[in-house]
Amino acid sequence: MQPQKIRIDTEFIRLDSLLKLSGLCETGGQAKKAVQCGEVSLNSELCTMRGKKIRPGDIVVYGEKKVEVIPK
Repeated sequence: MQPQKIRIDTEFIRLDSLLKLSGLCETGGQAKKAVQCGEVSLNSELCTMRGKKIRPGDIVVYGEKKVEVIPK
C-alpha cells in the first residue's frame, strides 16, 4: 500500500488535524473517536492521543489507508 503524501509547512501537525486534512476522517468528531477507539497507528504503533504531534517522516495508518507527512 503506497502512502498518501501530506505536505505540512509547520514543525508538526496534531494527529486529529492530520486525519481531517488528509481526508481519512470527514469531521473532527470522527477523528477523535477513531483515535480514542484505538483505530489509528503512528509509525506501526497504536496511538490513542489525538493531540499527538505528527512530524515530517511520520506515517499514520487508519483502516486501509496510509498517510506519510512530508516537509514543505
